[in-house]
Amino acid sequence: MNRISIVIPCRNEVMYINECIEAIYANVLPVDTVLNVFVVDGMSDDGTREVVKELESAFPNLKLVDNVKKLTPFAFNLGIYQTEADFIQIVGARHILSPTYLARCLQTLQQNKEIWCVGGRIENVATNQTGELISEVMSSTFGMGLGNFRTLKTSGFTDTVTSPMYPYEVFEKIGFFDEDLIRNQDDDFNFRVTQAGGKIYYIHDIELKYYVRAKVSGLRKQFFQYGYWKVFVNRKHGTMTTIRQLVPPAFVLYLCSLPFALFLPSWIQNYSLVPILLYLLGATYFTAKLVGFKHFFRTIFLFPLIHISYGTGYLLGMIDFLLLKKNPSEKQKELSR
Repeated sequence: MNRISIVIPCRNEVMYINECIEAIYANVLPVDTVLNVFVVDGMSDDGTREVVKELESAFPNLKLVDNVKKLTPFAFNLGIYQTEADFIQIVGARHILSPTYLARCLQTLQQNKEIWCVGGRIENVATNQTGELISEVMSSTFGMGLGNFRTLKTSGFTDTVTSPMYPYEVFEKIGFFDEDLIRNQDDDFNFRVTQAGGKIYYIHDIELKYYVRAKVSGLRKQFFQYGYWKVFVNRKHGTMTTIRQLVPPAFVLYLCSLPFALFLPSWIQNYSLVPILLYLLGATYFTAKLVGFKHFFRTIFLFPLIHISYGTGYLLGMIDFLLLKKNPSEKQKELSR
């Protein structure tokens, strides 16, 4: 018998939670599988809780769990604590699993004991035109960087995945999610997986839909916090979890240095413009490739928005966590919506 516990961290997702749960129960599983689903809700006030309570009577082993602290890492751990299980599956409230998602993840973990974490491909779905443009940018290598799981084209080993499944024994070996990390708690956990000798596997031919947040302001805050909390993870482990994380802060430092080039010889000034020209060429090429010219000017600015937001957050994190030895600010504990 295979016991799978699904943990859904959730707050104010009334538009998506019904489809998320229905997709989970629509998965085709081996006959000896027992499925438990826990919606760990951060005290939603938009009707989400009422939807889940109605669904409890329709779906077996579905349970609403209160997360009074309202933050994601507490939701992860509260869900894991709820029951005994052989496998733990994390599913975002905006994630809609394909019918074979759970079975393929289960099969992969059972066939290869070296794999401690597995997940599939994200298909971004927009709810408006802004979200559609954000989705295109977040699916591109120029937007997210080489090696990012969002841009992989084939199955293989990686450093993190979305909506992951873990054997429960992984939590017994390395502990649970770090509740000090309001962002990047999954990156931290998966880094601990690899440090402990486990492998993370990405399956390209299973998918989940992800309803992209459709506000530019939310995107800016989201990536600023990704950068900020990444440094906190680095400080915790005493090392960088990936090399590509250094590119955005280096880009921001480069931009800040440009005015000082005016005081240098003209030939140095000319060379100092080469990186920004290459960046603009890259942004132009990928924007035209992704959306053509109809939405060109609405899209091209999203690349620097993501990169500068992440880089600025990272630099602030370096000041707070490495230079001043501070704890995370309360402001950066507020999640983007």
